[in-house]
Amino acid sequence: MTGPEGEHRTTVWFTGLSGAGKTTVASSLKAMLDERAVRSFLLDGDMLRTGLNRDLGFSEEDRLENVRRVGEVAMLVADIGHVVLVTVISPFEAGRQAVRDRHREAGLGFVEVFVATPLEVCEERDPKGLYERARRGEVPRFTGISSPYEEPRDPDVVLKTVGRSPEECAREVLTVLDESGLLGKPAPRGH
Repeated sequence: MTGPEGEHRTTVWFTGLSGAGKTTVASSLKAMLDERAVRSFLLDGDMLRTGLNRDLGFSEEDRLENVRRVGEVAMLVADIGHVVLVTVISPFEAGRQAVRDRHREAGLGFVEVFVATPLEVCEERDPKGLYERARRGEVPRFTGISSPYEEPRDPDVVLKTVGRSPEECAREVLTVLDESGLLGKPAPRGH
């Protein structure tokens, strides 16, 4: 939702498997928003797991709590007038829906972006070597291998990343934000 001039009060929630490209696309989108003088903030799931959520494991309950906490932080930042770009696997539909509902109750915008990169492509990318370790049984409850990922039932955006640059994917999300009115009128370039 847009508030006073320069306030955009929206969370863009990127969900998908590890290695899908969530953070890469969100970083490209942040650069585009910065160009337009739209205040934005990137909340990365990996970063939050080493700090705020370091006490959580990977049980279903802990994963839901991780998503809940990230959603609450996103709401705090969105409420002060930012577009919050959240990049977390968030494997369960119930957790994502609870965050969406909390945003709506608070009068904040929420856009769910499913980064729909096939498992085999994520495994090929495997920037952290996690899939290989999970296949060897060294990483228990790994999403997509030994723990489920529930694809979003009705996301606002489905990003197909194969054969597309992060910038192309980010532009697709930016178009949705523009068309939905969540960014208001774009700021003129150079401001």
